This record gives sequence, C-alpha cells and structure tokens, in this order.
Amino acid sequence: MSEEREDLQREHILLRVLWMLIFVVVWQLAEIILGAVVLLQLGYRAFYGAPNASLLGFGDSLSQYLAQIGRFGTFNSEDKPWPFADWPTPRAPEGEAPHQVPPAAHPVRDEEPKL
Repeated sequence: MSEEREDLQREHILLRVLWMLIFVVVWQLAEIILGAVVLLQLGYRAFYGAPNASLLGFGDSLSQYLAQIGRFGTFNSEDKPWPFADWPTPRAPEGEAPHQVPPAAHPVRDEEPKL
C-alpha cells in the first residue's frame, strides 16, 4: 500500500515539474511583453502627458499573471495560472489618471448628406 502511495506522489511531482517548466517559458515570454508595455507606456506618457488607459489595464493584468506564475512555481499555490484559471482582472490605477480621448462627433443619422 505504501509503494502505491509513493508512486502516486512521484507521478504528481513529475507532472508539477513539467507544468513548472512550461510556465517558466511562458514567464519569459510574458516578461518580454511586459517590457514592451513599459516602453510603450513611457512613450505614450511622454507624448500625451498621461498614461494610456488600455495599457494601464493590460499591464496590471499581466503583472498579476506573472505573480500567479511565481506563486505556482514556488509552491505557494496549487492553482495553475491562466489558461487553467481566469485571466486576472485589472485593478484601478493608483498613479496618474489615464489620458482621455473625447468621443468623436457623429452627424445626426436622419439628415441627408450635405453636398
């Protein structure tokens, strides 16, 4: 009975090591993407004077995702990150307010075009 339990535990740890190796590769890719988001946000901030709202949300979600991978890899969590769990929801920014683009004016649709 004890041998079966040891075999099951060994199989469990080997499967976890496989997932950890896969998530190390995902971590490396996500790290590059996060670096690109940082550079894009810096350029956007320099040009418009405020950060981009979409990049703020994506950057926060990606940061949380990297934290989930880190928690799984260091045995702080048994939950595998995305795609096995939901993608992290971005939190409200704590820094500068994002750049707002006013909506474009739309012509009234019932009018005929003016020539």
